[in-house]
Amino acid sequence: MLVTELPWRDPFDSFAALAGDPHLAFLDSAAPGDPRAEISYLCPDPLAVLRFDSGTVGDPFAALATWLDRHRTSRGTGAKPPLPFAGGAVGFLGYDLGVAAAGVPTRHDPIPGLPDGWFGLYDTVLGFEHRTRRLWYIAYDRPGASAIVRLEALRRRLDGLVRLGAVPRLDWQPEWSEAAYCDRVEQVRAYIAAGDIFQVNLTHRFRAPRPAGFSTEALYGALRRQSPAPFSAHLACGDGMAIIGASPESFLRLDPDGWVETRPIKGTAPRGTTVEDDDRLGRALCASAKDRAENLMIADLMRNDLGRVCEIGSVHVTALCALERFARAHHLVSVVRGRLRPGLGAIDLLRASFPGGSITGAPKHRAMQIIDEIETARRGAYCGTLAWLGFDGAMGSAIIIRTIVATTETLFAQAGGGIVWDSDPGAEYAEMLLKVGPLLAAHDGG
Repeated sequence: MLVTELPWRDPFDSFAALAGDPHLAFLDSAAPGDPRAEISYLCPDPLAVLRFDSGTVGDPFAALATWLDRHRTSRGTGAKPPLPFAGGAVGFLGYDLGVAAAGVPTRHDPIPGLPDGWFGLYDTVLGFEHRTRRLWYIAYDRPGASAIVRLEALRRRLDGLVRLGAVPRLDWQPEWSEAAYCDRVEQVRAYIAAGDIFQVNLTHRFRAPRPAGFSTEALYGALRRQSPAPFSAHLACGDGMAIIGASPESFLRLDPDGWVETRPIKGTAPRGTTVEDDDRLGRALCASAKDRAENLMIADLMRNDLGRVCEIGSVHVTALCALERFARAHHLVSVVRGRLRPGLGAIDLLRASFPGGSITGAPKHRAMQIIDEIETARRGAYCGTLAWLGFDGAMGSAIIIRTIVATTETLFAQAGGGIVWDSDPGAEYAEMLLKVGPLLAAHDGG
C-alpha cells in the first residue's frame, strides 16, 4: 500500500476533473463547517464491479461477502492508514434488495435500467480531510500498473481544466396528486387504528425525462449548491446510471475494533429566515409530541436490530431526539451504539439492519408489506444505502434520501416521511415538498 500526502485541492474541483469516468465514486462531505462533514473520498477506476440485477440474486449479503473476501486477502495489511477508508468496496444496496431478503413479496415491476445494487472494488483513493485541509493518495500496486505510476497519470488529469456544462430545468412530474398523497396518509392511519402498525414511512416519486447529452456530474454540482449535506455523493454505476445525492442521514458506521453507530433521523421542520425564526422552529420541533414519537419508535427499532448482532449489554442510546440543523431543514436525530459479537463483521451488520428503520417504519416487516401495497412502484436505489466497506473490515454508510437516481432514459426524485396516528395529511404533504424541493430546483441558476 502506497500512502502519499498531496498538495490540497478542492474536492469538487477534483471530482469535476475526473467527470465522465463510467465508475467514478465521490463520497462528498459537502457541508462547510459541519462537524459531521469530516472527510470526502474520490475513487476512480475500480479493479472489479459487482452488479445485482433484479431476479438474478439469491442472497445479496452472501454474494457481497464472497466478492469482498476474494479481493481482501492481499490487501489491508501494513501500516495503519491515515483515513478510515483506505480502499475497498464502494456502492449501493437498493431498498428492494432488503425487502426481498426479508421475504416480503412485491407486486411491482423492476425499474428499467436500474440494478438492485452495485459495487466497485477500489484500490485507489483520494481522501480529503476538510478540517486540516490535507489530501491523501492511497493506492495498491496492480500487475503492470504500480501505485506510483497511476499517481502520475491521476495528477495529469487533476491538473486539467474541465467545465461540467449547464443543467437545464427538468420537466419533473409527480406520480400522485396532493389528494392522492393525503389519501394514502389516511390509509396508513387506518392500519395504525386497526393495530397493524405503529409507523409507516410513506414516499412519493417524481419523474423527469433525461435530456440528450445530460451530465449527471453537473446535476450533482447544482444539487450541492442547493443543499450541501454531510453525506452527499455522486456514484456512477456504468451504462448511464448514477446516484446523485445530498443525504443528511448516516446509516451504519463500523470501526475496525467492532464498534457500531447508527444515527436514525425522524422529525423534520423547515429552517427559519432569521436567527430568531430559526431558533423558534427548532424549539417547536423539539417540543413536538408527534415528531418525538416518530423518532422514539425508530430509535427503538434500530436498538433492536443492533441487538441481533452486538454483544449483550453493549447496545445503548447515546443521544435521543437531539436537534440537528442541516442546510434546508431541522431534524431530530438519535444515536445508538453497540459492539459486534466476535466473529461477525460488516455484512452481518447489514443483514441484521437493512433496510434502515427510518425509511420503513415499525414494526419493520409489516411496514414493508404496507409500503408495497400503498406505494405504486418499487423504490429502487432510493431508501437503500450507499456504503463503503474497507479492506480492514470497517464500514461507513448513509441512507439514500434527498437523492436523484438517473437511468439512461429517466430521472427519479423521491421524498416522504414517517406517518403515525397523530399525522395530519396536509402537513405530511408539506413536509414531503420541503424535502424534495432542493432536488426539483437543482438546475443551472437554481
